[in-house]
Amino acid sequence: MRLRQVGQHRVGAVGLGAMPLSIEGRPDEARAVATIRAAVDAGVTLIDTADSYHWHAGETGHNERLIAKALAGVTGVLVATKGGRGRPGDGSWTVDARPASLIRACEASLRRLGTDRIGLYQLHKPDPAVPWAESVGALRTLLDTGKIESAGVSNVTCAQVEEARAILGADLVAVQNRFSPAVREHAPVLALCDRLGSAFLPWSPLGGLSRSSLDGRSGLDGVLPRFAAVARARGVSPQRVGLAWLLALSPVVVPIPGASRPESIRDSAAASDLILDAGELEALSG
Repeated sequence: MRLRQVGQHRVGAVGLGAMPLSIEGRPDEARAVATIRAAVDAGVTLIDTADSYHWHAGETGHNERLIAKALAGVTGVLVATKGGRGRPGDGSWTVDARPASLIRACEASLRRLGTDRIGLYQLHKPDPAVPWAESVGALRTLLDTGKIESAGVSNVTCAQVEEARAILGADLVAVQNRFSPAVREHAPVLALCDRLGSAFLPWSPLGGLSRSSLDGRSGLDGVLPRFAAVARARGVSPQRVGLAWLLALSPVVVPIPGASRPESIRDSAAASDLILDAGELEALSG
């Protein structure tokens, strides 16, 4: 697999978003572990998780524990986790980015992951009840105390990236926002990351590449069906084409598609080897 830079780490150009392995509708543990191991075997060396990736109340850190189990004895994989959100077990999501809460969350993630330093720790979402600079300041504290190697922010605006950069400097190595062929509203954030040299990790990068959207009922003016057309011509899945398109946007892009089956992550990982030509890119980007 081609490699890309996330801070000091060279990682596979396609990562794994591990959330589907722990939330509603999750697979059994055996299949979940097999999916993570299939990802590593396919060249995936960035796995994204969070302490809030769980289903039921009382199982905070389910996804982190699962990853730690699956990666036992495995080296060379950057596990990127997040803090600042919660799940009370009723399907909802909460936000708590108070500095003290973030520091406690990071310390708990360290224990679950079985490490004394997290390679990439990300602030999951801005908390409207907490000044942004205070939340980002907790990341600065975690960096200064050696509990994390590098920091990231998620679900943010350009202004919030700029403010975080002013506080964290070069230690801000990644920004994680929703971005896909169907959801492109954060293109300015991607452009900013490209200028700063920070990794841009699109979450839900395959969102919109469903059967209905590819049939032209997505409201995206026929762009998404073009992904299906390119996929047919290439003899690959539309999802693989979607990830290849994302990779072509900028060398800082490292998509983190979710997967709950080994077959899915193998197909996603293969997008690293799919190089779209200029005509295909023009059609898909229109």
